[in-house]
Amino acid sequence: MDVTPPAGYPGNTAAGGPRREPTTPFGYATAPHATSGHVRPGHHQGPQGQYGPYAAGQGQYAPSGTWQPRPYGQQTMPQPPSTTGTPAKKQPIGWIIAAATAATVVSLVTGGLGLASLAAGAFQSVAASSQVTETVPDEGGQSFRAPGGQPGPQQATPDAATANTRSATAAESVGVVDIDTELAYQGAAAAGTGMILTADGQILTNNHVVAGATSIVVTVVATGEQYDARVVGTDATNDVALLQLDGASGLDTVTIDDDGGAAVGDAVTGVGNAGGTGGTPSAADGSVTALEQDITVQDETTEAGKQLTGLIQTDADIQSGDSGGPLYDSEGEVVGVDTAASSGGTDIDGFAIPIDDALSIVDQIRTGVETDTVSIGYPAFIGIGLAAAGAAQTVPGAVVGSVIENTPAASIGLAAGDVITGINGAAIDSAQTLTATMATLEPGQTVSVTWTTASGTSQTADVTLIEGPVG
Repeated sequence: MDVTPPAGYPGNTAAGGPRREPTTPFGYATAPHATSGHVRPGHHQGPQGQYGPYAAGQGQYAPSGTWQPRPYGQQTMPQPPSTTGTPAKKQPIGWIIAAATAATVVSLVTGGLGLASLAAGAFQSVAASSQVTETVPDEGGQSFRAPGGQPGPQQATPDAATANTRSATAAESVGVVDIDTELAYQGAAAAGTGMILTADGQILTNNHVVAGATSIVVTVVATGEQYDARVVGTDATNDVALLQLDGASGLDTVTIDDDGGAAVGDAVTGVGNAGGTGGTPSAADGSVTALEQDITVQDETTEAGKQLTGLIQTDADIQSGDSGGPLYDSEGEVVGVDTAASSGGTDIDGFAIPIDDALSIVDQIRTGVETDTVSIGYPAFIGIGLAAAGAAQTVPGAVVGSVIENTPAASIGLAAGDVITGINGAAIDSAQTLTATMATLEPGQTVSVTWTTASGTSQTADVTLIEGPVG
């Protein structure tokens, strides 16, 4: 079924690690985080997985635990965050949907405040130092803004002042959390929303809210308490993630609908961390306009489409930063997970994952068993950036484009221009082979890496893989 307006995902935030003072995110004013409550000590063990196709404009982390530059413009390889200087600025995340003839096409705005600043969800993370925005019209004449001075995934930026929203009530805030993420290797930060499922701190959110995060901090909206969080599992295909708060207990949860879900015409309210500002959530009232909607979220840097299916469509004005937040019915029960929204024009259409579909994925994650779409925990990470396709090389293998400081690759002396030719004695003849091989490995595992230096010398060394950001 055709859906005309383009849509986007609201943002996400990073957790774990040292807390940064909030700064003004792209397109929004950011309020200080709550100081009440407590912060549980978290454990940040380096990048925990791969950066998916919606990573920052500077490049992306491949599933192999390597960093792959995007195929556009000049690339700046990511470096670990400095301990001094200006903190990364957060941006709300949101998917952008561009109009299409059959399925709605969405431009990914990556995660959190660094991701897209569109409605419910985003897959685009923006370089923290970048403040410049560029207006890019889509084929339908709607305007999308690509953050930063570098080319990147386009992101729609609806005007929060014109959105039909209000402050959420105390009842609507129960069980809602703000999710702040740090994307250390991208020098960025992001913000989004989540829902408390259990009293001990299991949190449901969108995958794109935590994609690329090297640390995650979750704030319970109703109390201001803050917790470090870790990813239990993700389903990037269906855009669902389950987090676990460190040391949480006695938390109030959201109330899940148990009487059949949403129907066309039902009154609904989308609640979330609109704009990534924190504090009292934003609430957008509307009604269900369609069910079983299919949309295609598109990464503008690769022109690759990602389809989400079976979504609830609503005319509620879902905003950037709302991603992962609840879509309530008239009884205050959760019927969906705010995930995407349209922008450009006078009307905004929101899209939500039906709560039953999301909880089915959560149940699979809780088993600890991976499937074709569900990943458990964090992927192995070696810490290199792959060179762009077509890079000159003298031997078959995966060409190193950059090496990230303080990673296994740096510890053994890998350098830009080197070619990885083997892992544990198995031949690596391309970047794709390296990606596939890394996907079979686990953080903490020691592997043998063979490579040929730029000068033609073959070397082999053992390294212990670390956790990388989830994708």
